[in-house]
Amino acid sequence: MADLTLTTFNWVPEPPRGWVRDLRVRWALEEAALPYRVASVPFDDRGAAHLAHQPFGQVPWLTDGDISIFETGAILLHLGDRSEKLMPKDPRGRAETTKWLFAALNSVEMASLPWGMSKFMGHPTDTAAWKFVDDFLKLRLKHMEAVLANREWLAGTFSVADILMSDVLRVVDQFDGLADGPACRAYVARATARPAFAKAHADQMAHFAAADAAR
Repeated sequence: MADLTLTTFNWVPEPPRGWVRDLRVRWALEEAALPYRVASVPFDDRGAAHLAHQPFGQVPWLTDGDISIFETGAILLHLGDRSEKLMPKDPRGRAETTKWLFAALNSVEMASLPWGMSKFMGHPTDTAAWKFVDDFLKLRLKHMEAVLANREWLAGTFSVADILMSDVLRVVDQFDGLADGPACRAYVARATARPAFAKAHADQMAHFAAADAAR
């Protein structure tokens, strides 16, 4: 089995700690008990070597031998091929997992990201622009509430789809955006109560905290 290396920033400011998306990959690796190492790139200097792996200057990326993969959805699909703890092997289970993974990215996060960024930046909430963003997210959450009211996990058993969807919804919950969605809120609570999430979150926080002394 080729070595797996997860690359993230060497440091980030305090507000995004616990939310940087290498957490999603750490979580999957811990769920599957796949051995891996963590490497770092400078937060303040995103040069050619960084852009060669991640052309947008973001993190994370994963190297698997001589394969380099960026975008968390793509990384999670790749890891799903490594472990049935992340992705069912039967065609139906794989299809269910894949469609919900893309739904997390394309249907839910596309609505939650501008909403969450506006909340984080403290933008006014009495504008037509905010109403559009808020209504768009509420519509997506209404559909997710109906889905999650009838199932524990999106594809039957816990999978990479749940890592992505629960992390997307976790951001909304941070700003109390799931107050009217008990099923969504309970889903996030179930997912983040998993030992693999706790380990991944603690490791990310420790990684960035350890870099403070070097700055």
